[in-house]
Amino acid sequence: MNVLTINSGSSSVKYQLIQPKKEKVLCKGLVERIGIDGTRIKHKIDGEKVTKDLNIDNHKGAIDSILEIITDDKIGALNGLDEIDALGHRLVHGGDKFSESVLIDDEVMQALRECIDFAPLHNPPNIKGVEAAEEKLKGKPNVGVFDTAFHSTLPPEAYLYAIPYKYYREESIRKYGFHGTSHYFVANKAAKIIDRDIENMKIITCHLGNGASITAVKNGKSIDTSMGFTPLEGLVMGTRSGDIDPGVIFYIAEEEDMSVEEANQFFNKKCGVLGLSEDTSDMRDLEEKALAGEKQYEITLDVYHYRIKKYISAYIGIMNGVDAIVFTGGVGENSDYTRADSLKDMENLGIMIDPKKNDGLRGEEALISTDDSEVDVLVIPTNEELVIAQETARVLEKQ
Repeated sequence: MNVLTINSGSSSVKYQLIQPKKEKVLCKGLVERIGIDGTRIKHKIDGEKVTKDLNIDNHKGAIDSILEIITDDKIGALNGLDEIDALGHRLVHGGDKFSESVLIDDEVMQALRECIDFAPLHNPPNIKGVEAAEEKLKGKPNVGVFDTAFHSTLPPEAYLYAIPYKYYREESIRKYGFHGTSHYFVANKAAKIIDRDIENMKIITCHLGNGASITAVKNGKSIDTSMGFTPLEGLVMGTRSGDIDPGVIFYIAEEEDMSVEEANQFFNKKCGVLGLSEDTSDMRDLEEKALAGEKQYEITLDVYHYRIKKYISAYIGIMNGVDAIVFTGGVGENSDYTRADSLKDMENLGIMIDPKKNDGLRGEEALISTDDSEVDVLVIPTNEELVIAQETARVLEKQ
């Protein structure tokens, strides 16, 4: 089976053509800067990288370009579109309507539209990606794999907010969590690496990228996670504030005469490490300047790492221990500084990183804890696309 995975962002579409049972990637790529000057597609097949400028301004054009390049005579992986068996879409927010991946139909699309207010930055481009795929590949099955699905196992004490209960009952306001496919993948991968049964393990997974979240996985199930009703809750992120006293929101909104929408954009787009550093949301730049002794950047990373440590410690308490801690995502996989500093001075909890194993490690699967560490610490590159492809195959096999 050939599954084309689609991950539609506001100005980009990531894709991979995967044979899920063989776990084989035939080709992959990215259409970036959709609707912006410099739109292009970056395509990779058999180690060869190709970049082409595009003249498109919407997601339909992006999907058209993807389908064209994967069937290209010279750099494509297929002879024709008929060789695509199904499409798997990353969908960010399904509310409380979906606890697993589903075949996309009109009812699913309506539910996605109803959840736009929950994920205004993510659901609209997700919807555009599905609509474009359905228009171009009529009759091909489309499967939705939800970021929120893995966290459907959270207990009420973890997902309820201390606001009048009617808002949960009538408006479904609760913690949902995100990055579910990534947390699921690396938790299961960690269990395999250390040769243990995930159903008898306590794992903390740290997905650290521009958006970031940490999840407590007990016996293979998510029991708590740092992101909440929206992706704004939890860790300090690239441009998101993470956990904050709601009074700060009211105060700044009043001081700056912000509308609700302006305040939403401010705390999602202008805060986090960008706001603290007053300069950049790129962790590579932050680390370079912090290591050079520039105080504001040092403080910014101290805040960033402190929040990671705080959540890890909380989840150890909730689960009454931890067997493994996993770092993944762009920062988690590539920043030895973040990994080391976030777990510094946690020896009393049985957590010890081996500097020789950690230092310089970039984007590789590895066990980085010391031999005598009671807790295994791992770096595992995430593979959300493989999960999406496998889930797509699983859903279709059930039909």
